[in-house]
Amino acid sequence: MASFSVLFCLFSLFLIAQSEPVVLLNTSPYLSPTTILNYQKMVQKFKVFIYKPNKAFNYTTQAESMFYATLQRSNFVTQNAEEAHFFFVPFSPDTSLRSLAGFIGSLRKGFPYWNRALGADHFFLSCDGVGHDSNRNVVELKKNSVQISCFPGRKDGGHFIPHKDVTLPPIIYNSHAPANRTVRFLGYVRHKAITSPSLIAELVSDEDFHVEGDPSDETTFTKRLSSSKFCLFEHGNDVSWIGEALRFGCVPVVIADRPINDLPFVDLLRWQEMAVFLRSWGRRGELKQVLNNTWRDRGERMKGLGVAASKHFVWNEKPEPLDSFHSVMYQLWLRRHAIRYTRAE
Repeated sequence: MASFSVLFCLFSLFLIAQSEPVVLLNTSPYLSPTTILNYQKMVQKFKVFIYKPNKAFNYTTQAESMFYATLQRSNFVTQNAEEAHFFFVPFSPDTSLRSLAGFIGSLRKGFPYWNRALGADHFFLSCDGVGHDSNRNVVELKKNSVQISCFPGRKDGGHFIPHKDVTLPPIIYNSHAPANRTVRFLGYVRHKAITSPSLIAELVSDEDFHVEGDPSDETTFTKRLSSSKFCLFEHGNDVSWIGEALRFGCVPVVIADRPINDLPFVDLLRWQEMAVFLRSWGRRGELKQVLNNTWRDRGERMKGLGVAASKHFVWNEKPEPLDSFHSVMYQLWLRRHAIRYTRAE
């Protein structure tokens, strides 16, 4: 009887180990199981105070302009700086370091908030980042404040600091997938996404790949993505459509010779489980073997995770829950208890 009880207990433990919660966890695109709960808290509580810029200006990219305009008319903005969790520092992209230092100096003298954390509860928008300078105000902005950068960023990193800064995803809109989705290709390639002419030449001659320049229109483009298992990119080149690849079920394959720290929502989404990362393309045969093996082992699950995560890449004229604007705000919310870097005396 005792042996039977032991066996029964072991069998029960086996069933528990195979139970549904483990499966549910693997189907979530989020790094943390508390993401949605924390997101709801952010929507209800997060407040941002916007400083007045020295003069009116425009940002140079569409994503920056849309984020700034959306922030200004959002419910996150407060006129009561005492209740703010974060402070936004707006300045023109062509502001010189000297002028920037003067602007930060005026915030330091005119408001009590910068000195409380040496700018660690402040953030700014800049695709190019802030250059190196010995001025205390610029150093604190660069090292302490959260930079919202652009994706894809500059090849030199654009002064992006991982784990502190946030990446602004490129503009994609809420378009719909084609009704009939027949997978025809192993991989889809756009010429300017890959710099290796020899690889392009090999893939052009392979019927498992569709290689082209820019598609003729948006409908054609979405059909390409929907009919391909994988979409091939080189980090630092044309990676701006990675969100659209996810949306239409095309698993991203990204080549990078170093760790990628500036992917959109890198501290929110399980990128390693919804994209393939390679250090080099290799030859066509090697690439095909990797892609075929990956698709056989986990392709459908990667595709599902990507489609689920793609809502975070959608920009809306009127923001909607979990879209790009709200997801960037959520990453700021996660950084509201940032550790400051004090200036060396």
